Amino acid sequence: MQKNFYIEVNSRQRNTDEERICGDVFLNKYIKEEDRIIAVLSDGMGHGVKANILATLTATMALSFTREHKEVDRIAEIIMNTLPVCSERKIAYSTFTIVDIESSGKTNILEYDNPPTIILRGSRIFDPSWNRIVLEKGKHTGKILKSCSFIPEKEDRIIMYSDGVSQSGMGSDAFPFGWERDNIANYASNLVNSDASISAAVLAGKIVSMAHKNDEYKAKDDISCAVIYFREPRKLLLCTGPPYEKEKDKVLAAKVSTYPGKVILCGGTTADIIARELNRTIVDELIFEDPELPPESFLEGIDLVTEGILTLQKVNEILKTFNNSVRLGKG
Repeated sequence: MQKNFYIEVNSRQRNTDEERICGDVFLNKYIKEEDRIIAVLSDGMGHGVKANILATLTATMALSFTREHKEVDRIAEIIMNTLPVCSERKIAYSTFTIVDIESSGKTNILEYDNPPTIILRGSRIFDPSWNRIVLEKGKHTGKILKSCSFIPEKEDRIIMYSDGVSQSGMGSDAFPFGWERDNIANYASNLVNSDASISAAVLAGKIVSMAHKNDEYKAKDDISCAVIYFREPRKLLLCTGPPYEKEKDKVLAAKVSTYPGKVILCGGTTADIIARELNRTIVDELIFEDPELPPESFLEGIDLVTEGILTLQKVNEILKTFNNSVRLGKG
């Protein structure tokens, strides 16, 4: 990507009360050969298994057709014609929001019946110019989609959400017509204003949690929020193992002490070398945060000091099975 962004994508969901399956589906994919990111949030009609099937089909097709650079009206037409018809209501219905981030940085958003996307520029609400697309052929003639394109800037955030968020609290004294877009946008803006580096996962989680609270902790509909965050890349130096030649100890210590980012030292020998060369003292912790690993240590100017091989092996295992729903503890 031409702009020096790291694009952080994450989502959080909560099922309708007493449902085991979420009727909203969020998919995202990085297309390496095109240096392109596509994200889709779809909301199937109703909730539970049927809604999940509709949303999964919609999100999968939207992702595939967008990747193939199909015209937006053609994408909508194919999706609507392909969805299975509900045996009870005799209609096939699923809403969607598609975000397509090109290698140049240009970002395209397409919406069909989902609540309006929120874009934050820093903590301020940014409203690009939206276009209306009216389908002009087939049995879905007259259906309206919305689209926009813009060039993102650093610290921009795109917030997609289902109507379980925008309609949360509906009928209450605080939100008789639901939480609605403006209230959600102001809430997100205040969160970013109080924590400028809030992650996509945390921001999405807080929005979902507030929507759940609006429903008095009994979700009336599936609640989903996805956030795309354009941010400065965060640099990390992982240093493990001593130099092959002892004469290079000073060089290693200099690189560690001047690195413009987070620094992790793995291994007692490595930590001892850095401490000696920088004339600092290692402080050992006696509390075991993880029963499978030795406790961490502390060294001035270093973000994390751990044991070597066991810790790296555990990290490797976590990376192989990690997904966005996993919450990692300390250690």
